[in-house]
Amino acid sequence: MTRQETGTAGGRFDVTMLSMGVGEVPGPEVRWMRDFDRWHTLQFQVALVQGRGTVALVNTGPPEDLTELNSGWAGFLGERAALQRRDGEFLLDQLERVGVDPAAVTDIVLTPLQLYTVGNVMAFPNATIHISRRGWVHFHTTHDHPHDDRETSIPGALLSYLVGPAWNRVRLLDDEDTVAPGLRTWWCGGHHRASVVVEVDTDRGTVAISDSYFLADNVTENHPIGISENIYESLDAYRRVREAGHIVVPLYDPRNFERFPGGVIS
Repeated sequence: MTRQETGTAGGRFDVTMLSMGVGEVPGPEVRWMRDFDRWHTLQFQVALVQGRGTVALVNTGPPEDLTELNSGWAGFLGERAALQRRDGEFLLDQLERVGVDPAAVTDIVLTPLQLYTVGNVMAFPNATIHISRRGWVHFHTTHDHPHDDRETSIPGALLSYLVGPAWNRVRLLDDEDTVAPGLRTWWCGGHHRASVVVEVDTDRGTVAISDSYFLADNVTENHPIGISENIYESLDAYRRVREAGHIVVPLYDPRNFERFPGGVIS
């Protein structure tokens, strides 16, 4: 499949959200200093962006083997926090369902750098891998951090792949950058040092995809997530998305599939 053959009618992009499984987190992680008496269900997602000769993924989902990931999450928050993945929710199964060959993926944007986003990068041999320059520098220059564990940000085998065989396909994103015409990124921070907002022009308007807000309510109610490295960065990001009038698409909101039947946003 050539880049020209994948274009959508009207020259804009189609966006499809793909479910990677669900997990529960304590309320204050989702809404800063609120909901201490409840847990929130998060639905981890990958965004598939198609059009204009581009087949892009925002994140690559958790690895096929969830043992290490769930060991960390359950060890920190209890068994209730373990990721539950149904048959067919592994990323490669989801791509097969929608007819996308991993070899046809042209671009991957990672936001943030965590095991649940980088887990399957090596499955896409032809994709340019886009990573926030700030996040990349932070990863390589920080020895001890209370939020970012090095081995679960970029596991050793993947790091060797990125700086070795895949290095020519790694592209570090500036604070304001373009992946392809109509597909842009900007650094937002807030959640992690590698967090970005991915803006995608669609026939419905511009979609703003990010991990910096867990639920659409974070943006619409201007209430930051609690598991944040900088609340002011979060609030600045939310304001920018609201003022631009973009369609808010969190990477963890189960209601994405109610707002957009089948997860299709165009």
